[in-house]
Amino acid sequence: MRPSPARTASALADAVRSGSTTAAAVVEESLAAIAHGDGEVHAFVTVLADDARRQAAEVDRRVAAGEDPGPLAGVPVAVKDNLCTRGAPTTCGSRILEGWHPPYDATVVARLRQAGAVVVGKSNMDEFAMGSSTETSAFGPTRNPWDTSRVPGGSSGGSAAAVAAGFVPLALGSDTGGSIRQPAALCGVVGLKPTYGAVSRYGLVAFASSLDQVGPFATSVVDAALLFDVIGGHDPLDSTSLDRLPPRMASVVGDGVDGLSVGVLTEHLDGAAPDVVRRVHEAAEACAAAGASVEEVSVPEVRYGLSAYYLIAPAEASSNLARYDGVRFGLRVAADDVVAMNTATRTAGFGAEVKRRIMLGTYALSAGYVDAYYNQALRVRTLIAEAFATTYRRFDLLLGPTSPTTAFALGAKLEDPLAMYLSDVCTIPSNLAGHPAISVPFGTGDDGLPVGVQLMAPALAENTLLRAAAVVEAAAALVDGDGNAVGVEEQR
Repeated sequence: MRPSPARTASALADAVRSGSTTAAAVVEESLAAIAHGDGEVHAFVTVLADDARRQAAEVDRRVAAGEDPGPLAGVPVAVKDNLCTRGAPTTCGSRILEGWHPPYDATVVARLRQAGAVVVGKSNMDEFAMGSSTETSAFGPTRNPWDTSRVPGGSSGGSAAAVAAGFVPLALGSDTGGSIRQPAALCGVVGLKPTYGAVSRYGLVAFASSLDQVGPFATSVVDAALLFDVIGGHDPLDSTSLDRLPPRMASVVGDGVDGLSVGVLTEHLDGAAPDVVRRVHEAAEACAAAGASVEEVSVPEVRYGLSAYYLIAPAEASSNLARYDGVRFGLRVAADDVVAMNTATRTAGFGAEVKRRIMLGTYALSAGYVDAYYNQALRVRTLIAEAFATTYRRFDLLLGPTSPTTAFALGAKLEDPLAMYLSDVCTIPSNLAGHPAISVPFGTGDDGLPVGVQLMAPALAENTLLRAAAVVEAAAALVDGDGNAVGVEEQR
């Protein structure tokens, strides 16, 4: 099945601001699509229909009063369920937060509302963002709209599926080791992980605090840039927020890649499926045809990214998740004393993957092992960042696959955690370095499912990244029905 995505966010917002349609009508269309199709896809954990209608009515009131509601006027948006929404459930895909309604909005959610966007629901996710398939959610798996026997990727699979299915034109996700880019690739949408610190994490429920980053899903690069412009920028409520204003990205998307240098990362091609590798080479040819210089480059240090990540991220998770004790909020399982209550609550509230990572992280931080495991992983992280810095002195951008394969079958990797972890081998290095990266859909694989190609850039180079992403996106539109890229001369 090839899903029919919703109209672009840019077009919808323009129509609402001009009065040619209303926010109420746009939101009703989105809610109807969710009601019709989400029973099969399960992109949402909570649909906020009444609240969405109130938000839409306020947008329409402002338009009628001659005011500008903002750049996302009336645009329906799905929000990953680890982003706090005032008065509405925020579960992180876990039973342990049962009944918790945050008393505040995450900064990115507040900025959505200020821009006129309408939050229509909270999207499904792997529990506490720990997973690559959205199968570890306590509320059941999300299914890929292209083929509902396949996974949508993870951990932000609900957000990716909601955009791919046409329920919403935009969604927010979080990316700790690839959780925006990998599901974007598997669902055939655009997914951007910004520079660490470029988007506020205030109100994002923490998994691994030195890696987590909020970013957009969209049906187009222009829409992804528009959403990034809305949510990006300094936030005094986030101590890791960068104290500088980013340029407006939507204005540079069409500037092209003439004169830029692109390195095709050979290490990420080595383990990828042949049909995915073919698409990457076609995307590289498209960049060359548009005026970029393209050549292969080796960064051997990225091979150690997966090993370093699965020590650093679980270690941070074991610390962050210690707060779920059955005392202050969420689930509480009654027991005879506090220790028994805490144990019973965490046993009942956390799923198998979360428990696995808490145990891994606690072990890596334990006395006698912290130097051998956690501290060594930090040294490897530094080596990867230094290797990228050296490479970016030669290249403006790096190009490779987002995921080694297209979407795999539901259940195929649940019993093999290592195979599941390998799904993020191409995306993790950018998180370790804190650099921006984007996945752009580029045709399909031999199985007819979407392939995503990944562009990577140095810190705060989102403008260059989005320029190149638009070129790749335009070339992808020229891929013919047989799955072959149109030749360079035809592109011109």
